[in-house]
Amino acid sequence: MSVRWIPGNDFKLLENGEAFFPRVIEAIGEARDEVLVETFILFDDKVGQALRQALIDAARRGVRVNLLVDGFGSEGLSDAFIGGMTDAGVVIQAFDPRARVLGLRTNVFRRMHRKIVVVDGRLAFVGGINYSADHLGDFGPQAKQDYAVEVRGPIVGEIHRFALRALEPPRRRRWWSKRSHAAANPPRAGSAEAMFVVRDNHRHHTDIERHYRAAIRLARRDVIIANAYFFPGYRLLRELRNAARRGVRVRLILQGEPDMPIAKLAAGMLYDYLTAAGVQIHEYCERPLHGKVASVDDTWATVGSSNLDPLSLSLNLEANVMIRDREFAGVLNERLEWLIAHHCHQPEPAPPGSRKLRRLFFGVFVYHFLRRFPSWTGWLPAHKPRLQPLRPKASAEPADPVIQADADASAASETPYAESAGRPHEKQSMQGDGSMDGGRHAQRTA
Repeated sequence: MSVRWIPGNDFKLLENGEAFFPRVIEAIGEARDEVLVETFILFDDKVGQALRQALIDAARRGVRVNLLVDGFGSEGLSDAFIGGMTDAGVVIQAFDPRARVLGLRTNVFRRMHRKIVVVDGRLAFVGGINYSADHLGDFGPQAKQDYAVEVRGPIVGEIHRFALRALEPPRRRRWWSKRSHAAANPPRAGSAEAMFVVRDNHRHHTDIERHYRAAIRLARRDVIIANAYFFPGYRLLRELRNAARRGVRVRLILQGEPDMPIAKLAAGMLYDYLTAAGVQIHEYCERPLHGKVASVDDTWATVGSSNLDPLSLSLNLEANVMIRDREFAGVLNERLEWLIAHHCHQPEPAPPGSRKLRRLFFGVFVYHFLRRFPSWTGWLPAHKPRLQPLRPKASAEPADPVIQADADASAASETPYAESAGRPHEKQSMQGDGSMDGGRHAQRTA
């Protein structure tokens, strides 16, 4: 990863699955040499089937295709779903899959939460959108609001090298045997400066949070953050309060209709502490917010997979791009302003007596929890992550190639976003197949 700003890049904001999925499928369809995909969640629904078919078609053209999914977020993919890809030559790995014990999951912590696509080492996608139907408007009231970016330029080389390393099983290396990863060096594509920043459990424990704090500390006019799961560390909260106190307009877009009620409850504990310093809270109430984006002074922006909560900031493996570009930051800021104007409300202040109790609770419990949680993570279950190849079970009967080809063609004809196509910035119709997969989607957050 880069530790400096890399110039010459171009970024395009992709809002929701209606904008993101068609571009990813199109890019994979145009791949000539290599496709690398990392995702926390891949479901066997119409979106997952469309991605699966695109990867199969690419592999059959002779493209090297690698897919890395998380063993918790993408648990339970069927042999038929996996087998169609491996038979075509797609290499599939799962990050740290673990069998359930007495029906309970044992791999809850330290998940691979990144969402990255790299095509031919020259085009990349980074963001927070998973491959599941609940990122499309026609999923119903629980369809998620989210963001990703399409990336071109030299920064794609950094993302490519990182993705290649991530596909290797962890191993101990000697200083004299370090291997370089052959990655493309894409030409300049625009004027944006960028960094690719990750969080891991080795050398980059706090990198994403540090970049957030630095951007807020340097803010002069405006900070706007939209984040699905907001319960950050004390130092980030302090920077938000300090910025508001020196006259910066600080606005947070948080969940008003959360997919997990605990998300709103946790964030709500911080409202009085933040608003007392002048921070503005806006709850997004159109549908669940799943985005992880921010804009500062119309010059700095970030888009990625990292929430601002203890799991993302202290445990999970995350990836964000940091962007210095007035044009892109302006576009993102405009979209967030639109959310505030049309689909958010500001929560009512708590009654004076209740406010005193909340502040007491914050001072005694929340304050100390947020200050000490990073050091407490060492007590949580720790293990070396495993990359395990995913293949159909040996007992599964091989699929008839003619039947499989027909099934693949049928799946490909059912374009997942056709029913909800249109301008991605407009509200989509809330109807369709939400009842079928809603329970499963609600069990996993990303």
